[in-house]
Amino acid sequence: MALTGVSNSTVTVEETGASKRAAMAVVTSLFFVWGFLTCLNDILIPHLRTIFDLNFAEVMLVQFVWFTGYAVFAIPAGKLVERIGYKPTMVIGLLTMATGALLFLPAASVPAFSYFLAALIVVSAGITALQVSANPYVAILGPPATASSRLNLAQAFNSLGTTIAPYFGSVLILTAATMTPEAVKQLPPAAFQAYRITQASSVKMPYLFIALTLVILALVIFFFKLPRIRTGTDKVADAANTDQPLDSIWRHRNLVLGVVGIFVYVGAEVAIGSFLVNYLSLPEIGGMSQQSAAKYVSFYWGFAMIGRFAGAAILQKVQAGKLLGLVAVVAGALVLLSMSSFGSLAMWSIIFVGLFNSVMFPSIFTLGIAGLGPLTGRASGLLVTAIVGGAVLPELEGLLADRIGIHHAFIIPVLCYIFIAYYGFKGSKARTATAEA
Repeated sequence: MALTGVSNSTVTVEETGASKRAAMAVVTSLFFVWGFLTCLNDILIPHLRTIFDLNFAEVMLVQFVWFTGYAVFAIPAGKLVERIGYKPTMVIGLLTMATGALLFLPAASVPAFSYFLAALIVVSAGITALQVSANPYVAILGPPATASSRLNLAQAFNSLGTTIAPYFGSVLILTAATMTPEAVKQLPPAAFQAYRITQASSVKMPYLFIALTLVILALVIFFFKLPRIRTGTDKVADAANTDQPLDSIWRHRNLVLGVVGIFVYVGAEVAIGSFLVNYLSLPEIGGMSQQSAAKYVSFYWGFAMIGRFAGAAILQKVQAGKLLGLVAVVAGALVLLSMSSFGSLAMWSIIFVGLFNSVMFPSIFTLGIAGLGPLTGRASGLLVTAIVGGAVLPELEGLLADRIGIHHAFIIPVLCYIFIAYYGFKGSKARTATAEA
């Protein structure tokens, strides 16, 4: 879901073309891993809500701590890349994720919601390290002219992970759920505690398997001879040594509004995905069990994967701003349709939003850095930090859902898509403060 900008440094990639292709295949597997784990949160949310009898605002802390990791750990991870390089940072990221996955075992044994949140923070820190190291590595690993193509391919595997994760979670995590949240609340204290321990234990084997897989992948990366990348040092012109005034990223409207665009896009996409299981379980929407509803979440993310492949071709003929504005209008209309209807129409209209979310991130990202020149690296870091929207907006929707219900709480994504449409049609036009004056 995230792209980390490649700085404007001098880049030298050693090794042969064959080794680059092999390296691309190995590193692309990382995109699948963090997509899988990120989307698995959509299954954890309804599961933990039932176990610990949480309201929506409380259970949305899962996404809050997860996406806050981008804001907290991105800069330290970037400095780690500068100090030890891309490959070691990837290995450290994977081992950190494995540690977080193993922490799910004691969290489930207690069980305690705060322990689960602590484990999620550790996994998020590892994923942030992967984002900061793997994205620019893929971009650099070949000719600059085809960097976008390589990143699109890698992100397609990210979408594959988000598509598979809900089904995996529904089978291995939610399969033990035999009671509705309402029925659980009626249990006597002793029976409720026994039920809580039984249900919490369902995450142990899946996350143990995930931890072992991450350790194996870390060993593969460690022993694999990745092409060595050497980078020079970025230099931004100093006003004292040139006739040109020192530029600032804050003078570029397309970037500033693009940061807001990334914030609301990630927030809207995550908010919808996080509430899908509970939404589809409502009697007036899908009337299905949480396990069955979880499988439909795969359609939401699967449509996003299809949209990325289609969008790569469409963007060769259509301007990014126009396409972004159009898909945002359609996405907002689909959410409004779901809010104003019931049954299958409400269910499928919200699921189809995933198709139109697909091209939003790369479009906002590229429009945001357009015309930034030597400031592109800094601008990219700012855009990545804005992914923290995935922490803030789902929490706001949770607060609203506790008061007016999930059905109408989707007004928050609608407002997000309105801004994205504005950004695509008008706000994305590259223009500095000086030009406006």
